[in-house]
Amino acid sequence: MKERPGKVLGVLGGMGPAASAEFMRLLSLYAPARLDQDHPRVVLLSDPWIPDRSQAILDKGKDPGPAIRSGLETLLKWGADILAVPCNTAHYFIENFDRERSLPLVHIVEATMDEVRRSSPGGAWLLATRGTLKCGIYQHYAETIGYSLSIPHEQMLLKVQDVIHLVKANQLERSGRLLEEVIRYLWKVSEIPVIAACTEIPLAYSNSGLPAERMISSLEALARACISRLYE
Repeated sequence: MKERPGKVLGVLGGMGPAASAEFMRLLSLYAPARLDQDHPRVVLLSDPWIPDRSQAILDKGKDPGPAIRSGLETLLKWGADILAVPCNTAHYFIENFDRERSLPLVHIVEATMDEVRRSSPGGAWLLATRGTLKCGIYQHYAETIGYSLSIPHEQMLLKVQDVIHLVKANQLERSGRLLEEVIRYLWKVSEIPVIAACTEIPLAYSNSGLPAERMISSLEALARACISRLYE
């Protein structure tokens, strides 16, 4: 049993609320703890009022960057030593202002791609929001490490976006059925695992009936990376 962490994790959540709640559950699950006192201290700021990240990237909504930045700065003021944001698309905005100051951030894309490269060296399907795909944060990182990502065609991407919206609306069974339809179609094209590069997608996948080992969850990858940093 490792000694309990001396550092505090700050989580900027609410993007969306269900994904953030699942992230907190995963932190508890992955912590090498036997007692309450063995777990890390976590401060959570759950702010679902942050403007939609994908809509902003697609030039259809308000810039969420200032709200995300304010949330992270608040967590640091509250005593956070390490930061985590369980929202993939938000990291596009974080990267824009992280150049000004070095944030102690556990980066969700890096954590996810590290797991993808180990578990599926031959490539994977990338399932994400339209905003994440357009800004290319996964594609750019994959290119730097020489990894092959497959992107579904437009019709499937629209269905993936519907899956995400259904999770946000607490319609998990419907989201699972629709995601199963999408993934079974993709596996007819190429039987490679899927990357759940939106933190709502793992919640839909758990309701899809598909094999757990065929999905790499950005939510789980971020939680494991945070636990590793906290207990190192």
